[in-house]
Amino acid sequence: MKIAIPMAEGKLCMHFGHCEQFALVDVDASNKITGKTLVTPPPHEPGLLPRWLAEQSVDTIIAGGMGQRAQVLFQERNIKVVVGAPGNEPEILVTAYLDGTLTTGANSCDH
Repeated sequence: MKIAIPMAEGKLCMHFGHCEQFALVDVDASNKITGKTLVTPPPHEPGLLPRWLAEQSVDTIIAGGMGQRAQVLFQERNIKVVVGAPGNEPEILVTAYLDGTLTTGANSCDH
């Protein structure tokens, strides 16, 4: 499994489409983190990130906020979207997600 986390200043970026980097976290079959890669996304334009992250073999995205259209585009590519995550480091978020303790709030994006 590969989980993408939009990042700014080392933590989850609350506005998905305008992050500085993505942390791509690899997880093995026993739900253990096996690696993390930081990648810089291409310049933001509507509909680009779902395609680009699918090309990176991403299965799941953990985000603070994401617009409804982006969520639909990810779902069309069979990428699970988790929104409302707190602004923590990627390893903390992924570990909490994997063990079922990730607390999510409201989607911080309203478009």
